[in-house]
Amino acid sequence: MKILLLDKNHPLINAQLSEKGFVIEEDHVSTYSEVLDKIGYFDGVIIRSRIPIDESFLLKGKNLRFIARVGAGLENIDTEKAKQLGISIISSPEGNRDSVAEHVVGMLLVLTNRLFIASQEVKNGIWNREENRGDELLGKTFGIIGYGNMGKATAKRLSGFGLKVIFHDILPNLSDEFATQVSLDELKNQADILSLHIPITDDTFHLIDEKFISEMKKDFYFVNTARGKNVKTKDLVEAIKSGKIKGAALDVLEFEKSSFENLDYQNSDLEFLLNSEKVIVTPHIAGWSHQSKEKLAQVIVDKILREFG
Repeated sequence: MKILLLDKNHPLINAQLSEKGFVIEEDHVSTYSEVLDKIGYFDGVIIRSRIPIDESFLLKGKNLRFIARVGAGLENIDTEKAKQLGISIISSPEGNRDSVAEHVVGMLLVLTNRLFIASQEVKNGIWNREENRGDELLGKTFGIIGYGNMGKATAKRLSGFGLKVIFHDILPNLSDEFATQVSLDELKNQADILSLHIPITDDTFHLIDEKFISEMKKDFYFVNTARGKNVKTKDLVEAIKSGKIKGAALDVLEFEKSSFENLDYQNSDLEFLLNSEKVIVTPHIAGWSHQSKEKLAQVIVDKILREFG
């Protein structure tokens, strides 16, 4: 089988698949149209996010047997068309779930204890103790929307913090030793902290909007390491200004490019988030640890070999 690697990934992908007899070509620079011209010669393609795998791509890839996404989200792939054409879709959420979970906990602790603000103040000669009192996690209720790989790993990481962890998911009977499944209404009534761990779909686009926020019984902290478009930024900003959202930790933004490599555009809402003391923003790196780079690649290789080796 001939496989095209369209993004830079851990070298173990090339090494291990080549060892098993796969023919590997790496191309990290060709444009979408240039890739289209040659995709018909390949049996499989391994991607991150640089090239969209749309209907035209799939139809040109007349010999494609699989598309492997090094990561969790599949929004850049026309999965329905791929299924119609009998093309397998492979992803690797197991590979960066631990990295995401640790990032959630890290951002939350920085946010609730004003660690970044206090550190910057001291470095600038300002010694504010009263203004920088922390808000303890102990005794709070942590609400998760989406209890897949990322949600479960996050709940596991929180098990030693003395939090009550609840979650809502569209699939039933997922409760475990780390978290209890509840209805969405129950989550809205109980949660002091809300964390998203969902894909971007028609149903989850702008899930967090003015209506959703207003239905939260308590003022709450908000964490998003899922997708920026799960949140209507304008409504998020208004809720932070009003105090309904006490603080936000955002690893993803609505205004990212589809490749996640940079911001697509700026506006006043984004400027507010970037300048607010109540907001922490990181550049889509929750699943981007040194360890996850290798684990993501290994999961992909193992799944390819299991199905096509």
